[in-house]
Amino acid sequence: MNKDDEQILVVRSDILFEKGIWQGLKTDNLDYYLELIKNNREFKRRGDVEIDNSVQQIIPYILFSFENKFFAYKYLPKAGEQRLINNNYQLGVGGHINKEDLSAQAGVNDAKDVVETGMMREWEEEVDFKGSLVSKKLVGIINDDSSPVEQVHLGLVYHFVGDSPDIQIKETDKMEGKLLNLEELSTEKINHSVWMKIVFENYLSKIS
Repeated sequence: MNKDDEQILVVRSDILFEKGIWQGLKTDNLDYYLELIKNNREFKRRGDVEIDNSVQQIIPYILFSFENKFFAYKYLPKAGEQRLINNNYQLGVGGHINKEDLSAQAGVNDAKDVVETGMMREWEEEVDFKGSLVSKKLVGIINDDSSPVEQVHLGLVYHFVGDSPDIQIKETDKMEGKLLNLEELSTEKINHSVWMKIVFENYLSKIS
């Protein structure tokens, strides 16, 4: 299927921002927004909403750490999306939640909603982690209006903590990944993407 034809999870912007629009990382009242997403979700054709800021595309953005080192990845020259290729490592494993995630959710506990189902599908598609996840926690929600691309995406920032450093990117022909400490991930060492900059300045830099 062409990615433009995917049916992806969106929520109307006027519903999400009924209590006000924020810029950057929101770290309070997170359960309220999760419920808002769960109760007002819609699935729309991806190609139709890429420039439609009347809705927000919901994107899980997973940070993985082991003993204060965070998993980062970069695209290799042979990767298909040339605009993504550079020598900078990026944070955040995840992607769109698809309508098919509703089917995958069937039969599981009601507490495991489609957001978590889609998030874990993306996690399992992107990385090969041999250990166990000690914790999974929503730590913030990104809204950024600095460019047309960011204006139509809302990032749910999760922090996964693992009990092993044995984690690899699955698409080794397109990307490479490694665990980096916070100094190695600083702006002095890496040119941050917009979301990575927001996460680093408002969350990671505050971790002691």
